[in-house]
This record gives sequence, structure tokens and C-alpha cells, in this order.
Amino acid sequence: MGEQQIERIKCLIIGSGPSGYTAAIYAARADLKPVLYSGLFIGGQLTKTSEVENYPGYPDSIMGPEMMAAFHKQAARMGADLRIGYVSTVDFSHPPYKVTIDEKKIVLADTVIIATGATPKWLGLESERAYAGSGVSACATCDGFFFKGQDVAIVGAGDTAAEEALHLAKLCRKVYVLVRKANFKASKTMVRRVENTTNIEVLFNVDVKEVLGNGQKVNGARLFNNTTEEESTLDVTGFFVAIGHQPNTEIFKQWIVMNESGYITTNNCSTKTNIPGIFCCGDAQDPIYRQAVTSAGSGCMAALDSERFLSAMEHDSVE
Repeated sequence: MGEQQIERIKCLIIGSGPSGYTAAIYAARADLKPVLYSGLFIGGQLTKTSEVENYPGYPDSIMGPEMMAAFHKQAARMGADLRIGYVSTVDFSHPPYKVTIDEKKIVLADTVIIATGATPKWLGLESERAYAGSGVSACATCDGFFFKGQDVAIVGAGDTAAEEALHLAKLCRKVYVLVRKANFKASKTMVRRVENTTNIEVLFNVDVKEVLGNGQKVNGARLFNNTTEEESTLDVTGFFVAIGHQPNTEIFKQWIVMNESGYITTNNCSTKTNIPGIFCCGDAQDPIYRQAVTSAGSGCMAALDSERFLSAMEHDSVE
């Protein structure tokens, strides 16, 4: 067995979505010589998105994968060291922070920026996966505009599902909310708003058995009523899933303060975590907005927080 590789760096960025790449751009321009490890899912959730219309600076819209390729290219041009690899273990007990890559290489970093994002929870249907980006979406605020004047369905029972249904109701002709049980989990206020919106129809006690389509786009959903045990077909051109997200933060649980859902807690409107020199940006710490533009903004914040931390550290060592 060969000797284990050890590398010492100033700034390590974990993750390669809008937040990670933006952090890399800012950190590179600040001469922090950042090293970014992409994770297993290079480019984050946007690589699974088709058209992006709501990111500033793209008047004619842009495809998600193309946008992430541009982020990557810009970060590389600024001098960020962009690498393919995943973080297998971390030790944040003391600086420099020890991060193991691909179970073999050790990186010792003065600062770490966590930009690992979150993964949407899906129903787990093969048809849902087949039509992802072709009528199936996990983000109504991102993709609702493409279904203007059409009939759509959204699965979910919580506040997020209710909120996204209300957003869709402003754009779509008809919105079906599909709830698996006999009642909502959403707050009473949100339920009242849904019930008072004329073009929203709630279907309780239903399971989605299949997302239907013509091979290219969604054209319906096959439902099973848990009470009557009857099957039915819903004619819709858009199918939205709003059953939650899972932040990709499990590996940091031993060290970093998180909420009960696994979102990392950042302090005082910054990207600072409970450990000095460890910062978090993007969807790994944002259960509310979850937009590319907010992720990019927090990536900028993390790089600036990291730069200030390193400056203070260097100043203290001189004294």
C-alpha cells in the first residue's frame, strides 16, 4: 500500500452547484487559491433542470447544464483548482481541518466552505424519473411559468406544497393538489388560502401510481384512491413534487450544528457555522428560498467570510 497523500491548503470548497462555484470565483479573485471538490453530482441540481428563465443576465433563458458549465469555466478562468472527487470523512476537531477525499487523499484546510446542496425527495416512480425536466419538476417557483394556462398537479401535504400550489394557481388554469392522507400537514392559514383559491382542487387519500406521457412530455397521472380502492386518470401537462428536500449534510453531523431536518445552522445572517473557519452556503443551509440566485449570493458571502477569517488569522499570527 502506497503512502497516503497529504495536501495543505488555505480554502477548501466542497460542492459544485451555484454556491460552490460562486465561492470559488470570489475566493480565487481574493488569492485564497481555493480547491473545489465537485462531489458525486457535478453542477448540483441545475444539471437536472432544463430551461432556467429566472436567473438575472440571461434574457433569452439558458439550459441548466449549460449554465453550470459556464459557472465552472468562469471559476477555472479565475484560477480556482476544480477537481472531481467526493468527501468521504471529515475531522473538524481542530484547525487545520482534516478532510479525506475519495477515501484516500487527505486535505488539511485552514477554512472549509460547505456547498453540498440538498436533494429533492421524489416519489420513487420510474415514470417520474423518465419525465424529469419534461413535465416533472420539484420546484414550482422555478418551472411554473412554463405551464402558464395549463392544468397541473402537485403532490404534497405540507406548507411547501400549499405555497407552491398557490404560486401555480396564479399561472395555471387548474391546479390539483394530491394528498396521500385524509388531511393536510400544512398550517391552518396555508390550508385556508388553498381552500379559498377557486382554481385549486384538493384530492385527498390518493397515491400516484404512474406519471403518464407520450414519450416526450407529461400528459397525465394515474391515481389510486386509498379509501375506495379505485383508479383514475388525471389529465395534466405538469407534475410537481413537493414532499421535501434532504440536505446533503450527513457527513458533517458529528461536528456542525444543524436543525432537525439536517440543514446547517449559520449565524447572524452570515455563512459562519458553530466552528470558526467552517462556512456553509447554498441549499445545505437554506430550507426556505432554494433558488440558484440565492445560492450564488450565499456562495459570495462564504468566500468573503472565509477571506476575512484568513486575514484575521494571518494578522494574529504576525502579532
